[in-house]
Amino acid sequence: MKKNLEEKLLLKLPHRRPAAKDTHVPPTYGTHQQKVGTMSDEKTARADNPAKHPTDKPSVTPCTTASSENFFVLPSYALYILQLIEDAGYEAWVVGGWVRDALLGNPSHDVDICSNAPWQATAQILRDADIEVHLTGTKHGTITAVCDCEPDGRNESDAHNTPDGRNKPSGRNTPAARKPVEITTYRVESGYSDARHPDEVRFVDSITQDLSRRDFTINAMAYHPRRGLYDPYDGHADLLASCIRAVGDPYQRLSEDALRVLRALRFAARFDFAIEKTTQRAVRSCAPQLSRIAQERIGTELRGIIAAGRMPWALATQQEVMVAAIPEIGEMVNFDQHTPYHCYDLYNHAIQVATAAESFSGGLASERLRWASMFHDIAKPRCAIYDADGRGHFYGHPEAGAKMVKTILRRLALPKSLVDSCVDLVRFHDRPVKPTRHSVLRFMADLDKYCPDMALPLAFESFILKRSDALGKAKPYRAYALEIDKIEAVLRRLLQDGTIVYRIKDLVVSGRDIIRLFDDTPGPWVAAQLEDILREVVYGRLENTVEAQLAWLSRKTVEEWN
Repeated sequence: MKKNLEEKLLLKLPHRRPAAKDTHVPPTYGTHQQKVGTMSDEKTARADNPAKHPTDKPSVTPCTTASSENFFVLPSYALYILQLIEDAGYEAWVVGGWVRDALLGNPSHDVDICSNAPWQATAQILRDADIEVHLTGTKHGTITAVCDCEPDGRNESDAHNTPDGRNKPSGRNTPAARKPVEITTYRVESGYSDARHPDEVRFVDSITQDLSRRDFTINAMAYHPRRGLYDPYDGHADLLASCIRAVGDPYQRLSEDALRVLRALRFAARFDFAIEKTTQRAVRSCAPQLSRIAQERIGTELRGIIAAGRMPWALATQQEVMVAAIPEIGEMVNFDQHTPYHCYDLYNHAIQVATAAESFSGGLASERLRWASMFHDIAKPRCAIYDADGRGHFYGHPEAGAKMVKTILRRLALPKSLVDSCVDLVRFHDRPVKPTRHSVLRFMADLDKYCPDMALPLAFESFILKRSDALGKAKPYRAYALEIDKIEAVLRRLLQDGTIVYRIKDLVVSGRDIIRLFDDTPGPWVAAQLEDILREVVYGRLENTVEAQLAWLSRKTVEEWN
């Protein structure tokens, strides 16, 4: 992403020209100039400088949707809403993530609009235009308009997407998608007694004041098809410099809403940006306030970091935040395992394993593997015992860890399927396996008991976790990673040959065959016989043929009767 980022951003900004006269245009005091050096110089300079406050005379970078180089192409339904509000004599801007993502050249599907119109007036304007309106947050001046558009988010009128267009969007003869657009009245906030929500909301007339309450400069920009990019807090410069910077005083901004502590990490992870120094200090200082935030919100932000593949970075550089978000991780910090197998404390071992898992997966590790690589040894401090020589032992830590991980991920409100599969990876991360057919099939059968129909993908991810775990140990013990390569090769050979058997449905014999053999009626006894046959096949004591299995079953029954 960072390669040639400044060139990409500059090329996609429109040509600067004098702003068109408009009754709703904020005063323009000159063209906002960006000073751009190399990416490394800009990133370092911006990340080292303290947070900037807006000037008294904010600038506007004018642009037009008709420009061939303009990347700000609004969906026609959003453009239509802007037109409706401004035709009624009010001012409106597109704000937030859509503007940021447009500058980065990333697709963005959610359009947010803010206006100086009272929410009651906006609702009436939209309803008069036959647009569906929901009063989703009127306490904060927010309503949601639901617009009809094509499945890809465009309409027929997108081809004529001009700021002076007056035609209401109408889709082609294709099924219409429903797109929500949030419209919020300009506001400022004060008093955050719960470290999350404002105690008081005051509606204002200034877009600059509205942008001042936002979290980071890259999210505090506004755009209008005629008036251009409005950037009073230098968010565009921070995008160029790959910098996450709080708007105004970082300590105040993060204290207002402690979830912004994790949002800073998520944006840095998602865009591979650096966090500006003063903002970073505020992040660490405000991290303890995460204890006041709802767990499901914390889970959502952590999943964003996980999705970016940057959990190793977060663990390595944001320890205070990660411990505040997941207190159980704190037990791993500086925990000496007192064993020759390990050269890192438990927390740094987790970082090494998470890093290796990402590398072995080519940066495409599944979410469950990323969580499991961080949590696989989390129960060791609670299971530790020491022998007479002071050497540490951690009997039962995989099962204890599985229970801890289940508790943590449920608390964070993660999906049940994700929780279950992550728990199984932790449970099996230390399970012994040898590079033999019988050992691999037994491992697969055990996996299938805990996670039916997921054993195969979990087996390969378990091998990645085992291999990564080996590389996170002391140097003499890293060779076990080569053993895992041999184990995985056995499984791949079984799959290629079509001889893999670890589930009842993999047996060639069926329940009907058994019923005919004994001339009996169906019942639970049939499943019990199939389980016995499967066990013998997995352990290599019985071939997977109908004749061999029925013959073995007959002998077994005779022996039991005698």
